[in-house]
Amino acid sequence: MTKLKIAIQKSGRLSDGSLNLIRQCGIKIPRMKGALKAEASNFPLEFLFLRDDDIPGYVQDGVADLGIVGANEAVEKDKNVDTVHHLGFSKCRLSIAIPKDKKYDGLKDLDGKSIATSYPKILGDYLKENGVTADIHEISGSVEIAPNIGLADAICDLVSTGSTLMQNNLKEVESIFDSEALMIATPGLSEEKKAIVDQLLFRINAIQTADNNKYILLNAPKENLDTIINLLPGMRSPSILPLANEEYVSIHTVIAEDDFWSKIEALKEAGAEGILVVPIEKMIL
Repeated sequence: MTKLKIAIQKSGRLSDGSLNLIRQCGIKIPRMKGALKAEASNFPLEFLFLRDDDIPGYVQDGVADLGIVGANEAVEKDKNVDTVHHLGFSKCRLSIAIPKDKKYDGLKDLDGKSIATSYPKILGDYLKENGVTADIHEISGSVEIAPNIGLADAICDLVSTGSTLMQNNLKEVESIFDSEALMIATPGLSEEKKAIVDQLLFRINAIQTADNNKYILLNAPKENLDTIINLLPGMRSPSILPLANEEYVSIHTVIAEDDFWSKIEALKEAGAEGILVVPIEKMIL
């Protein structure tokens, strides 16, 4: 039986997000502490638990058919892989930061300075595009400490909340790259493996669509039905159900959560009441 091998970060936030997504797809993953391999019991998928910066190379070489990796690592390693899908979690940014007490008037302030980073390619490309010449000092970890020990004038590292920068008396001055989890694949997969990838993506899309939408139930006076339907069109058309009070109906529909919040006042003005907002587990269009 044909199986896909998928490489996932062995620990950390990206690993947690990847495993959570796969479990939401209904795929059962037995995981023993410290194990580097596992097989799904109900889907043709084998898992390899690796360092995140090794994943693009393993996927390029076909050791793994698929990989879930941060866009920052995919771009930095610059391997020959196909981007299959943007997964939308583990969002962060790659930013340049300098000591809090240093003045900063723009990128030109970095001319001739030393910048410590684990992402020399992304940083180098960015500086070149902006006409800045700086000395890039590549280090593999604890980048934030570099200015404090005199190793560099600035750093370029991943930022999520910014708390690590604050703890090291640094301030973010330039955001140069936005990252999120990606699914990457070995180019030229067989038709059998492509079919399994399509099955996996079908499940992932159902989950992502559900995450971005909510199921809405509300009661409304019949006389305002057209106004409310125009506010909540639903996927095609909302469901209208009769109530014991013949002057009212119950309206059921699906709407993007952001759209709902932007229309809530108009719904209330149109007489909507008893509004319920329910999360959707899966949504197939």
